[in-house]
Amino acid sequence: MRNEGLGSWPARRACKTPNRTALIHQGTATSYARLHERTTRLAHALRGAGLRRGDRIAYLGANHPSYLETFFAAGVLGAVFVPLNTRLAGPEIAYQLTDSGARALVHAPAYGELVDELSGGIDVRTRITVGPDYEQLIAGAPAEPIDEQVAPGDLCTIMYTSGTTGRPKGAMLTHGNLTWNAVNVVTDQDLTADEVALVSAPLFHTAGLNMLTLPVLLKGGCCVLVEAFDPGGTIDLIEEHRVTCMFGVPTMLDQVARHPRWAEADLSSLRILSCGGSPVPVPLIAAYQERGLTFLQGYGMTEASGGVLFLDAEHAVSKAGSAGVPHFFSDVRVVLPDLGPAGVGQTGEVLVRGPHVMAGYWGLPEETAAAFTEGWFRTGDAARVDEDGYVTIVDRLKDMIISGGENIYPAEVEEAVLAHPDVVECAVIGVPHEKWGEVGRAVVVLREGASLDPGELLAELSGRLAKYKIPKSVVVVDTLPRTASGKLRKARVRSLYGNSRMTG
Repeated sequence: MRNEGLGSWPARRACKTPNRTALIHQGTATSYARLHERTTRLAHALRGAGLRRGDRIAYLGANHPSYLETFFAAGVLGAVFVPLNTRLAGPEIAYQLTDSGARALVHAPAYGELVDELSGGIDVRTRITVGPDYEQLIAGAPAEPIDEQVAPGDLCTIMYTSGTTGRPKGAMLTHGNLTWNAVNVVTDQDLTADEVALVSAPLFHTAGLNMLTLPVLLKGGCCVLVEAFDPGGTIDLIEEHRVTCMFGVPTMLDQVARHPRWAEADLSSLRILSCGGSPVPVPLIAAYQERGLTFLQGYGMTEASGGVLFLDAEHAVSKAGSAGVPHFFSDVRVVLPDLGPAGVGQTGEVLVRGPHVMAGYWGLPEETAAAFTEGWFRTGDAARVDEDGYVTIVDRLKDMIISGGENIYPAEVEEAVLAHPDVVECAVIGVPHEKWGEVGRAVVVLREGASLDPGELLAELSGRLAKYKIPKSVVVVDTLPRTASGKLRKARVRSLYGNSRMTG
């Protein structure tokens, strides 16, 4: 087999474990042999439509077997897979299709009308709708192997960054990048061949695809694909399929813990509970520990194929608040502005290097050059390292608030505010101040039915935070703007709630 990329995975798994279940979706199971056959037939159909090595093949739709079939089929051909965020508006999707130069688009029926509206402004030559047309294509295509040479260094996917500021950039991830990231996850999380993973995080996000689905399929486990997250449905699926591992952002896992069935739910099968995307509030950690469950936390980004740092269960309590230590095949440094190493407890920028770090940004050579320093990717995140080498992410460098010459890292303040039992979400932003330049403002979402005295909340922070770190105002809102992957859109929070100037 000349294909050394991810397109070969279904064939390799079908050789080793053909009858084991690879995917479950809405009660229908797909074996590894069946996944291999369908992937091969789809690759033939795409080749018949004129798709070749290097061509970009986009997918727009919720978690579904066709998503992974398209992903692997692109890999069979040596083509490049482009996952599209289903929560984007039409112009945003059109931008990514145009920017990537996608020649084919596979999409769920729910997005047919949207794609129709875009058709005049995009140059996509082949369009396939999942459903009868898709199934007919597969049924009519041959099942003979396609012997295309694909090397680890070849481009596998273009994953667009969340775009929390500015336009999204396409991270170019090679087959080697994704393979090494999967090896890191399998190694550090001790995945086994009998894993049953609940995949409710969207596959267009690096966590859902790269940190959960691909590692589980590499190991030969089963992925239960869920099209939309629902807290009650999550409990049902855990019980029905005896789910052993799952991933969620804190807001998702908080909703599960607040569900009426939480206290009586049978969660005994759960072995691995990963959480990422944003810091995990201490009360949420406690709620799961009361059920005998410990979070595996981590830190990563699209540009690193998903994973950079990992905090294992053994240290989840003793190193609470930390993102852990580097994954097995990751190198991480925390450096000062002069790129010298930050000392213990000093705040610096996180740099990462490893075989899982992207090749660069699609079509953006200048941005790519600026993102790397001597082979190290500059994350733009601020962190501190303790005496044991555990890294605590402080905040985005660009989100830092400078008040009267003092640096304030919002994440630290947000963690303190979230300790209040009535606060379920918090974003701290800087607002203009005549005397101090800028000061903090806490934008909070309250527990359902709760009310809050802003003065009392701020008073409770006295003695826990330095006076200059305590926000000078509180805004209570119904929801906070987030990306589809659950990341807080700080720029949007600032534009909505950060314009008024403060005095005094």
